[in-house]
Amino acid sequence: MPSRNYPEHDINVVFDYIHSIVSRGHVAKNAPDEMSFLNRLFSALPVEAVEYGMQFLHGRRDLPSSCDEILPLFIRFTNLLEYCEIVEKMEDIPVLPTPEELQIRIRMNQTLDELEKPFCTPLLGFKYNKDLPEGTIDPASLPSGSGRNTSNETGAEETSHTDSSPNQLTSSESQDESSSSLHLMNDIAPVFLCRDALRTALFYEEKLGFHAAHLDDESMPHIRLRRDNIEIVLVSCESEELVSAFAQVQELKHKKGLYDLYIFASEPKMLQMELESSGVTILRSLEESDKTPHKNREFTFTDIDGRRICVSQRLQ
Repeated sequence: MPSRNYPEHDINVVFDYIHSIVSRGHVAKNAPDEMSFLNRLFSALPVEAVEYGMQFLHGRRDLPSSCDEILPLFIRFTNLLEYCEIVEKMEDIPVLPTPEELQIRIRMNQTLDELEKPFCTPLLGFKYNKDLPEGTIDPASLPSGSGRNTSNETGAEETSHTDSSPNQLTSSESQDESSSSLHLMNDIAPVFLCRDALRTALFYEEKLGFHAAHLDDESMPHIRLRRDNIEIVLVSCESEELVSAFAQVQELKHKKGLYDLYIFASEPKMLQMELESSGVTILRSLEESDKTPHKNREFTFTDIDGRRICVSQRLQ
């Protein structure tokens, strides 16, 4: 079982710790995938279920019967935490250990081997596949774990795990009453005008983790970028007049403090750390926004064409 002291309610802090250990290396190749898999499953659960997961982490075992179906997620969560703690402890063992320290290292390695076995195995009916777009988990197919014993409730609206954690799903009763039950509009994809769409696409792939693909009509100068639930269409423009006009509008927007794209993220801290490690220019960090009153937890970065993109947690 994990032995560190963790916050009682803030699961974001726990995932920050996991990310800090995994990002150092010296872990199983699929450890980052396991972290991503569990994080996405937690993000699709109701806020009550996430809270029960934190209680399970702190040793509570008398959880409501409605948690029975999602108990495997709680177990995998604590399993990954224990794994990270052991990896961290092994860093303190010297390169040239004493016989006693060598025995400790051997036992730790054996434990790590056992803890690695469930990594990325199917969970709650889902199977992790890093070759597929992330964020495709259907919240409606997850157990509610809400303590209300209403297994047929489905999630629809994005809210937060806690006061500062977004991308949480509540019952369908919280949806906008004016929203139609038949969604004729499913997704949006902003269109970015580029001098060189291939150059821009390469930046988004190498630095931002997007996957690029041409649209069905290969004769069209479009490139489709996708990551998680975000999709962007890049369009090459040979009209210097149009590109110049677009640049002037962009400059005016930036002077007014406006963004070119606004993204809601479930774990902005993890995303900021990822982009920083890729060399992306961060214009305003989460740490800076946390010091500003009446400001969402957000950070801003710029892409290769100078667009300003803001990443924020959605508040409930």
